[in-house]
Amino acid sequence: MKSTFKRLLVPALAALVFSAPAMALEKFKIGYLRVMDDAQAMAAYEAGLYKKYGLDVELIEFKSGTDLIKAIVGGQLDSGVFGFTNAVAWASKGADLKVVSGAQLGYHAIVAREDAHINKVADLKGKTLASQAEGSTADVVLKGVVFRDAGLKADDVNVLGVSPQVAVQSLVGKRVDAAFLFEPQARIAQLIAPVKQVYEIGEVWPFPCMVVITSGETLKNRRAAVWRSLDAQRDAIELLKKKPAEAAKLIAGYFIAEPTLKTLKHGEMLREDVIRDAIKSQTFNAKLNDKEQNRMQEIADILQAQGSLKTKDGKPFEVRSIVDLSWQKDRKL
Repeated sequence: MKSTFKRLLVPALAALVFSAPAMALEKFKIGYLRVMDDAQAMAAYEAGLYKKYGLDVELIEFKSGTDLIKAIVGGQLDSGVFGFTNAVAWASKGADLKVVSGAQLGYHAIVAREDAHINKVADLKGKTLASQAEGSTADVVLKGVVFRDAGLKADDVNVLGVSPQVAVQSLVGKRVDAAFLFEPQARIAQLIAPVKQVYEIGEVWPFPCMVVITSGETLKNRRAAVWRSLDAQRDAIELLKKKPAEAAKLIAGYFIAEPTLKTLKHGEMLREDVIRDAIKSQTFNAKLNDKEQNRMQEIADILQAQGSLKTKDGKPFEVRSIVDLSWQKDRKL
């Protein structure tokens, strides 16, 4: 009797032990934008890295950083990867938000139609440019840095705030003269339309475009889960940097629906090859150093000077007040 009981009990206990990791997965919601700057969020999901760190992640796409930050503030998301200007704007109004890691240093290229006679940024005067929504990190940098350095005023250029996908379509349809684009849309535009790159801000003014943001409440109550999500994204960044071809196979479908892309000069290109090259153009980094935090402060100051950001006491907004780097310190990044 005892022998029979033991034979039944041991397999049952073994099954329980081996099923424990699956049962222990903790639900976690992450918001992202469909741009290469957010590739680590997509790659971590597709490579099973979130599960590796005990998280059952729901990856939720948003069309804009503004909508994404609203979801974090409203408690519908646990974290998100997007431009920090939205967090600054909301935090200045009292929202409890935290920047908990870096993600990507801003690649933003101006690509212009070859028949638009645009060879440098200054040539955009009087032209129509597709960019991101007003108040986005891209919009702030475009008007506060790119135009400024070229001697242009914001109203010298007709700027249309649209999604990167619509911007590419507008270039192809000749509805705009140029576009200020992330990857891979900048690369795709140059492959499928008669356009050329005339500027890339990362070459002259690198800045932490995308960061990982959560709410203060989530960080307080679910710190371990937030940190595990960052561990997964850190591993994904290593994959993107060291094995771009492998990473491209995981995420190419997010950007190009068909297996191949019909190009003007190179025939049919595998989407994985297009995305691999886009990955290589990026600078991914989970760490935020002092230089990058100072650059974030510069952008916040630009926002404030433009009147888009106002503090209750009228003093400059301190970006470091919403930065929590305890994860990167603990991981010794």
